[in-house]
Amino acid sequence: MAPQVKSNATSAESVTVTEASRLGVSDLVRRASQGHDIVVEKHGTPVAAVIGLARFEQLEDLEADLRSAALVLSRLATDNGVRIGLDEVIDSLGFNRAELEAELDADLRAGRI
Repeated sequence: MAPQVKSNATSAESVTVTEASRLGVSDLVRRASQGHDIVVEKHGTPVAAVIGLARFEQLEDLEADLRSAALVLSRLATDNGVRIGLDEVIDSLGFNRAELEAELDADLRAGRI
């Protein structure tokens, strides 16, 4: 008899470790590749998830979008409108643009870069 697969509020199927064992890797992979997210629980606590590649890629894209949105929001929250030129930054670090360019040219000629 096949193990009962229950659904939770996130539309992922829930199985116990024992049920997942009985289903086998091939069945879990088949279900995941068909778009079914499967949460594996141990003693009632979710411990792992099996998802298809399309879902995994979707989650990666969402993560990248979320990171970008967080960066934009943090910049909006902290931007005071003041802009600093590269030469000012170089000077503030105690360097001179001409010396840095000469050093870079020397490294390029010597094949170090």
